[in-house]
Amino acid sequence: MADLTLEQAEKIVAAAKKKSTEIGTKMDIAVVDAGANLKAFVRQDDAWLGSIDISIKKAKTARYFNFNTGEIGKLSQPGGPLYNIEHSNGGLITFPGGVVLKNASGEVVGAIGVSGSTVENDHIVAQAGADALGK
Repeated sequence: MADLTLEQAEKIVAAAKKKSTEIGTKMDIAVVDAGANLKAFVRQDDAWLGSIDISIKKAKTARYFNFNTGEIGKLSQPGGPLYNIEHSNGGLITFPGGVVLKNASGEVVGAIGVSGSTVENDHIVAQAGADALGK
């Protein structure tokens, strides 16, 4: 199984921090490896304490199912095929801010989870981190 290196995780976090600063937010940023284990974490100064857990759960949720969390959220609405999935696996997060990380070969190597602002901003920052993997 392909996995994420610490150097890659640090590069992802750096790109996410840069984007967070550019858009004027303070974020908690978590990166998990292919096994959904925490590989890197940063809490920017004054980022919400409650977002620590959310960012880690977003990253794990994205990796557990290999879908961005916003996509899982669409499927988990009442009447949807994944309704109540957020109650599994010790608690999942099913709103935007978790993005799957893939290597150049398209293999899933981990995920990033970001929390601390609107879910739209969380996703923007997470995507910036994910985009850094390919650079």
